[in-house]
Amino acid sequence: MSDLEIARAAAVRPIEDIADAAGIPREALELHGRFKAKIDPRLLPGTGRAPGKVVLVSAMSPTPAGEGKSTCTVGLADSLARAGQRVMIALREPSLGPVLGMKGGATGGGYSQVLPMDEINLHFTGDFHAITSANNALAALIDNHIHQGNDLGIDPRRITFKRVLDVNDRALREVVIGLGGPAQGTPRQDGFDITVASEVMAVFCLARDLDDLKRRLAAITFGYTFDRTPLTVGDLQVEGALALLLKDAIKPNLVQTIAGTPALVHGGPFANIAHGCNSVIATRTARSLADIVVTEAGFGADLGAEKFMDIKARVADVAPDAVVVVATVRALKMHGGVAKADLAMPDVEALRDGTANLLRHVRNVEKFGVTPVVAINRFGTDTEEELEWLLSWCAGEGIDAAVADVWGQGGGGPGGDDLAATVLAALDRPVAFSHLYSLDLSVEEKIRTIVQEIYGADGVDFSVPALRRLKEIEANGWSGLPVCMAKTQYSFSDDATVLGAPKGFTVHVRDLIPKTGAGFIVALTGSVMTMPGLPKEPAALRMDVDADGNAVGLF
Repeated sequence: MSDLEIARAAAVRPIEDIADAAGIPREALELHGRFKAKIDPRLLPGTGRAPGKVVLVSAMSPTPAGEGKSTCTVGLADSLARAGQRVMIALREPSLGPVLGMKGGATGGGYSQVLPMDEINLHFTGDFHAITSANNALAALIDNHIHQGNDLGIDPRRITFKRVLDVNDRALREVVIGLGGPAQGTPRQDGFDITVASEVMAVFCLARDLDDLKRRLAAITFGYTFDRTPLTVGDLQVEGALALLLKDAIKPNLVQTIAGTPALVHGGPFANIAHGCNSVIATRTARSLADIVVTEAGFGADLGAEKFMDIKARVADVAPDAVVVVATVRALKMHGGVAKADLAMPDVEALRDGTANLLRHVRNVEKFGVTPVVAINRFGTDTEEELEWLLSWCAGEGIDAAVADVWGQGGGGPGGDDLAATVLAALDRPVAFSHLYSLDLSVEEKIRTIVQEIYGADGVDFSVPALRRLKEIEANGWSGLPVCMAKTQYSFSDDATVLGAPKGFTVHVRDLIPKTGAGFIVALTGSVMTMPGLPKEPAALRMDVDADGNAVGLF
């Protein structure tokens, strides 16, 4: 059966029952139908218990073959619950861009899914619409201020804040607005990002509460005056209006897995162009309710996991107590040189060649003071010889590993028992967590550290615009912020075609974008885009709705 058919056949419990089992009082629930609810963290009772431990799920470098990181996240949580642990999941919300494009959803797969998967992958509780509205309201208020006299002296040529849309639309990357005469505003060049790349999304995900949300919104730098003085949302005095648009969205969303494990699905920045983690509010709420919180960071450990530990863990008490790196035989063979069409053929030699990619990710995680566990996500085409070889290789490298068949058997069954036991053993070990770099370093030094220590590059090349931006960042007092690298997810390098664990390369930084509300500097590398395009045959071509209103063709 397809993921959608499996999800539709599942016995879904009323969300109030899931809340009761998780210790969430009814008065803290705001129902969105029978199977979804928002939680008001302010109405949760204090338990006096220690916050739950955090298990961060990451992965090797992704490939078109798919690694199933969300599936492993859900399956692991279900398996830990099956082992008698009090568990909660904290995931990101899916973006319509990849849902309608090519990547698919973000609710897991097979018998390790969060439900209702079709609603979560589409409009869910409207959080992304609220974020899009808040972002575009700010853009409209900026242009209106210029049109109405421009008391702040905004330079229309130096507005850095873009409009957004939660759809892949390459035609909107570069646009001209304000055409049609004086009544239509001031003409200027503009552009759109995808909603998940919006600084409003980053602020939303990093805020601790509503007051912190307003503070961060006010700190967003949207442009510069004619004398190049930075201007913030606080200068426009509209942070209250933006927070008003987000006041309901900022409450975490409660759903459930097929096995009945509670899950908070909230926020959704991409890890290749943003910080790639679910909201701080959801993670902290989950820690207050469960003994173990299983969360994930987007794409490979070089992107989402590095940002989790160097950005999210700096602003919230969510440093990981254990890390899982998801790998598949299929992806390893692709990194070993096998074409996607040939991945079903057994090939231990290619598997051996591909382990260089996995090993670099494992060693990178260790640089943060955490010894990771490797989860081998089993696919139907994997042979016993390949799986046994990979387990033996992990043992030889001193890596704890387990095969997980959570797509086919579900975490509620025995498929994830070995992985759960391995993770529980890891949670019993002491962790000496540390960040990769000090905030006292210059932005250039922070980027160089990430590029050399995590990507394995020889160095970094800054374009002329990027060098100019480095000077502006220093002059404006932003050098103490962490760095959020924007890079292709498919390679350690900034070239998506270079697989495996390359050496002897240089990462090219073409621009730097200060995100002063979110509290980091985005470094744009290679040709990575903050507004993706749709593929030649988008997934939308396979989607429909039947006469009863049921989704068709959704994975």
